[in-house]
Amino acid sequence: MKDVLVIVGAGHIGRAIARRVGAGRHVLLASLTQEAAAEAAEVLADAGFEVSAAAVDVSSRASLQALVEMAQHLGPVTGVVHAAGVSPSQAAPEAILRVDLYGTALVLALFGEVIAPGGAGVVISSQSGHRLPALTPAQDRALATTPVEALLQLDMLQPAQVADPLHAYQLSKRGNALRVMAEAVRWGQRGARLNAISPGIVITPLARDELQGPRGAGYRRMIELSPVGRAGTPDEVAQVAALLMGPDGAFITGSDFLMDGGVTAAYHFGALHPLHATHIPHAIHPKDPP
Repeated sequence: MKDVLVIVGAGHIGRAIARRVGAGRHVLLASLTQEAAAEAAEVLADAGFEVSAAAVDVSSRASLQALVEMAQHLGPVTGVVHAAGVSPSQAAPEAILRVDLYGTALVLALFGEVIAPGGAGVVISSQSGHRLPALTPAQDRALATTPVEALLQLDMLQPAQVADPLHAYQLSKRGNALRVMAEAVRWGQRGARLNAISPGIVITPLARDELQGPRGAGYRRMIELSPVGRAGTPDEVAQVAALLMGPDGAFITGSDFLMDGGVTAAYHFGALHPLHATHIPHAIHPKDPP
């Protein structure tokens, strides 16, 4: 049996990472619908990869457990990439928290029970988590360690506290980074590593539409006033993922890598600071539906 690389989220970042680290492995590509997964799998298969496709809803324990069992049937799971989620423009706060926060915690918990020794995982988070003001130590620990099925019951996540989609998204992404840190300890007991990547604006068909949409001016300003002065590409995110999942990243675990072209730096210390900016939108990067 070949080693198995599981890609949860068949969007452009997930596929780019599969191309970087999937050679010689059986790639299990999962998306919300079988049709979307099969379409992405066909592209990889045409490029010479061995691929299976599956439907998964990361907000459903039963659906995700079925994916874990399918992966185990194919072979030892040595790689997990979680790149699925929804953005503030796609869903209400409750749905964002269920998919982006609870769903991520569930992916890490279930695959953390089967990841093979020497394996590695990467969660695609967002620069938005880095712009949320500091939480209390108790809140940080709650997001990181609360049992998965109790996570959405936290007082800090109730509708009265989280009424705005962007706030829900930022909380989810901060929670992702904290959860990765905590789960890295548990994954380490199996001889595996786990990290997160927090991209900024990454150009995909969705991002191009957003750049021409109602929020387009704010996004373009974010790009123009960043130190790098441009958006990123899925392949650049995949390069970082390949480092984190490969032998050159063997000493890296429990970390969150911000790669946003310096947007967050400009937000805190440059021209994008709230004193100078009237609107700083959330990040754009390819998010698969749950």
